[in-house]
Amino acid sequence: MWCQGWNQGPQRECLSVHMGQAGVQLGDACWELFCLEHGIQPDGSVLDRAPQPLEEASVELGAGSVDSFFCETRAGKHVPRALFVDLEPTVIDGVRAGHHGALLHPEQLVSGKEDAANIYAQGHYSVGSQVIDLVLERLRKLAEQCSGLQGFLLFRSFGGGTGAGFAALLMERLRVEYDGKTKLEFSIYPGPRISTATVEPYNTVLTTHATLEAADCAFLLDNEALYGLCQRRLGIQRPSYPSLNRLAAQAVAAVTASLRFQGPLNVDLIEFQTNLVPYPRIHFPLTALAPLALEDKAYGEEPSVADITAACFHPSSQLVQCDPQLGKYMACCLFYRGDVAPKEVNAAIVAARSRRSIQFVDWCPTGFKGPGQRTSTSWISISSPDEQVIIISTALSLARRSSVREPGSCLLLCSNLQPF
Repeated sequence: MWCQGWNQGPQRECLSVHMGQAGVQLGDACWELFCLEHGIQPDGSVLDRAPQPLEEASVELGAGSVDSFFCETRAGKHVPRALFVDLEPTVIDGVRAGHHGALLHPEQLVSGKEDAANIYAQGHYSVGSQVIDLVLERLRKLAEQCSGLQGFLLFRSFGGGTGAGFAALLMERLRVEYDGKTKLEFSIYPGPRISTATVEPYNTVLTTHATLEAADCAFLLDNEALYGLCQRRLGIQRPSYPSLNRLAAQAVAAVTASLRFQGPLNVDLIEFQTNLVPYPRIHFPLTALAPLALEDKAYGEEPSVADITAACFHPSSQLVQCDPQLGKYMACCLFYRGDVAPKEVNAAIVAARSRRSIQFVDWCPTGFKGPGQRTSTSWISISSPDEQVIIISTALSLARRSSVREPGSCLLLCSNLQPF
């Protein structure tokens, strides 16, 4: 054991598991952003800095909700509560040799010797079965360092061999060994027109069927929507994977802000499922993020809370390609960050509800939840707005977005949609 988090009193810890190339690279971007927001250096030491204007006095490193994502060693270093897993060593070696390689303990980086080759069966039955016991043992060590484990955050791709096959195997085992613990996914969904492998639709169908009962909520992102946001909003004509991952990391950071920072309306993992999942099998929220602006324009614009709320409901702000107007919302959760007053949030929600393009099912007419965090946002190589909103919504219109016809929901604009 390398952490002393077990003797710091009761906490509500979350364990992150990053699987496959997409999950590992997305995880690298997420922890880079988490460290930036909490003032943690790449070696795990704490940055001495004055508190920012929007940070509450009660939010102090080591005494706040940051302990749910980091554990402190006896040397005073902060180590992520995370495990990186891939069936081939290339991507894991890149993380180990990267800028934040010293942040992780060597036992938190697990790699095999043979790739799954984008084949579901390889990751689930043959290659994946050889490392599953080692991964579960490393997760058990991480769980033993927690005084009150909330659950797991799982990062993967639906279309890859490791992300689809091995992730399905691991989630089946987690369901048995950690029954009752919440399991949330942040998953890269195959785009309708952008694909890196011919077998992505097959892997997606197989892994969706295998994990439908093993995950409590799955927040979907797709590369085509991320490409479009980078090109239209951020002026990046040829986005690289680091650009896409950093944009996706903003969504993850916004969703987990209430877990990592203290505030008047903190959200536990179980509340995501309670607010966004009307039926256990309909747990695929749709995500949207606003505002997004070029760095040279960000500080010259001051969008109101009503403006960023309306922008979040627009299809151009979604991180998944689908048309929410093809269905009705069943639930909607808005996460605000920055200097946002509850009165402005309520007025923005009333204005959004008055629009004919936003329709809720008859049996859930008041499906909004709007927690807020008075913490400033941090961006890496992207502009940093003073106010930000992420909406997570559950919707069935996602079934019409691609050849894989599965019911879904939307994240950053958290709402559930039902077809007409």
